[in-house]
Amino acid sequence: MQLLNEPLILVFVILCLGSWIGQIKLKGLSLGSAGVLLIGMIFGHFGYQVSPIIQDFGLSLFIVAIGLQAGPRFFRMIRSKGAIFGIIALVIVLAAGITTIIVTKVFQISPALSVGLMSGALTSTPGLAAALQATNDPLASVGYGIAYPFGVLAVVLFVQLLPRFTKVDLKKDLQEANDPIKTNLSPEMAKVVVTNPTLHKKTLKQLKLHKNSIVISRVIRNKQTMIALSDTVILLGDKLVAIGEKEKLDKFTDFIGEKIEMDLENPDNIHLRKITVEAENVIGKTLKELKLRRKYGATVTRIVRNGIELRQNPNMPLIRGDVLTVVSTEDRLEEIEKFFAKKKLTVTNVHIFSLSIILIVGILLGMVPFHLPGLGTIQLGIAGGPLFVALIVGHFGKLGPIHVRYYGPANHVIQELGLVLFLAGAGTMAGQGLVEVIQTEGLKLVLAGMIITILPIIVGYLIAKRLFKLSIVHALGSLSGGMTSTPALGALNQLIDSEDPAIAYAAAYPFALIFVAVASQLVVFFL
Repeated sequence: MQLLNEPLILVFVILCLGSWIGQIKLKGLSLGSAGVLLIGMIFGHFGYQVSPIIQDFGLSLFIVAIGLQAGPRFFRMIRSKGAIFGIIALVIVLAAGITTIIVTKVFQISPALSVGLMSGALTSTPGLAAALQATNDPLASVGYGIAYPFGVLAVVLFVQLLPRFTKVDLKKDLQEANDPIKTNLSPEMAKVVVTNPTLHKKTLKQLKLHKNSIVISRVIRNKQTMIALSDTVILLGDKLVAIGEKEKLDKFTDFIGEKIEMDLENPDNIHLRKITVEAENVIGKTLKELKLRRKYGATVTRIVRNGIELRQNPNMPLIRGDVLTVVSTEDRLEEIEKFFAKKKLTVTNVHIFSLSIILIVGILLGMVPFHLPGLGTIQLGIAGGPLFVALIVGHFGKLGPIHVRYYGPANHVIQELGLVLFLAGAGTMAGQGLVEVIQTEGLKLVLAGMIITILPIIVGYLIAKRLFKLSIVHALGSLSGGMTSTPALGALNQLIDSEDPAIAYAAAYPFALIFVAVASQLVVFFL
C-alpha cells in the first residue's frame, strides 16, 4: 500500500479500477465514468487524496471539450425554432432547482449535499464541478454519488416504459406531431422560370444569392442542363433549380419570375453525390474559402450536420462529419471526394496553442466576480469560465490564430481523459466524509435524490408533449438531453429506427449543460 502514496500511482490505480467497475453491465445498465467516482470515494475513505491540481486540470480539459463540442450547435439552435429544446432543458433544470430548494428545507440537508444531489439527479458532471466551485465543500461529491445511480436508472426506465404504457405507434406519432427542427431547418427546392427582364444576361454572382442563403444548383436552357456556377449567365426563359429556406425562397421566386412544375431529371453529364467531410485540411474552412465552384465547377446544395439539414451559409465553417450534397460531373465529383476524404496515415492533431489560450482566458474569466441583484456576487469559476469561452470559440471554429476544428475523435479523448481525472479527485475528496454522511443521513439523502430526479422528468415531458405538441420520440429525446442522460438516449434508439431521438437529444443537451452549471451556483445562494 506504500506505493499508493506516490501521486501518479494512486491516480492510475483509481482510473484502472474505476473504469473496470464502470464497464460492468447489469441488465444493460452500467456506471460508466461514474465508476471512477465510486472507486475514488472508497480510496478517499481510507485517507488517500488525489492532488487538487490534477482534479482541476481534468475539470478544465473536460469542460473545454464539452464547450467546443456544443458550440456550433448551441448558438445556431438559439437563433431557430430549435430553441424549443432549449426551453425544455431550461424547464427541466428549473424544476430540479426549485425541487432541490424545497427538499433541502423539508429534509434539512446541507447546501453542499443538496446541490450535489441535484447534479447527480441530472447526471451532470459540469453541474457537480460548478457545485464544488460554489460551495468549496467535498460533500457536494457525496450528494452526486448518492443521486447519480437513480438519476441514470429513472430516465432510462421512463423512456422504455412510457411508450409501452401509452401503446402509441411511435412512427405514426412522429409523422403527425409538431417537428420544430426539420420544419424550420430543412431547406426546400423550387423550380423557377426567369421572367424578370432586368435579370437578362446577368451572372448568378450579380444576384448576390448568398445574402439570402439561396443556392442555384442547375440552370436549364432549351432542355439542356448546366451546373450553376458564379459566372453562369442567365437569360429570360431559363429555368433555375433553387434551394433555400421557404420564406426566402418565396421572395426570391417573386423577384426572379414564377414557380413552375417540372420533372427534374439528371442528364448523363450531371450527377449528385453525398460527400462526408473528413480531411484535416478542410475542417474549419468555409465553402467560400474552398472555392469549389471556381476550382471544380461544383455546387454544394445541402449540408447535413448531426442529422440536421442546415441552411446554406457560405461563411459557415465545416466540421468533421458534415455531409455535403454536391452537384457536378462524374470525374469532378471523384476529385472532390478525394479532396474531402481522410488522408491515409493522417494523425488527429490537437492544437495545444489554441487549447492553452482557451484555458487561460476561460480560467481568468472564471475569476471575475459578477454581481447579481438580490443574490450577491457570483463567479463562473473553473467550470463556467472555460465553458463560456469554449462555446464561443467552438461556434466560430477559428478566431485569429486559435482554431479548434481538429475535434472529433480527439475531442472525445480530451473529454474522457479530463472527466476521469476530475472524478478521481472529486471522489477522493468526497470519500473522506462518505461513511459518516450515509450513517447519519443515508435514507433521507436517497429519498431526496429520487424526488429531485422524478419531478423534473415529469415536468419536462409534460411541457414537451402538452405545451409544444412534440411527438413522443422528440419529447423523450429532449428529456434525455435535458437530463444529460446518454444511456436514456441509447434506450430510446432501441425503440425506433430513426435519427430523430439523437437530433432532439443533441438540441437540448448543450442548453442543459449551461443551465445546470449556472443553476448549481444559483441554488447555493437561495439556500
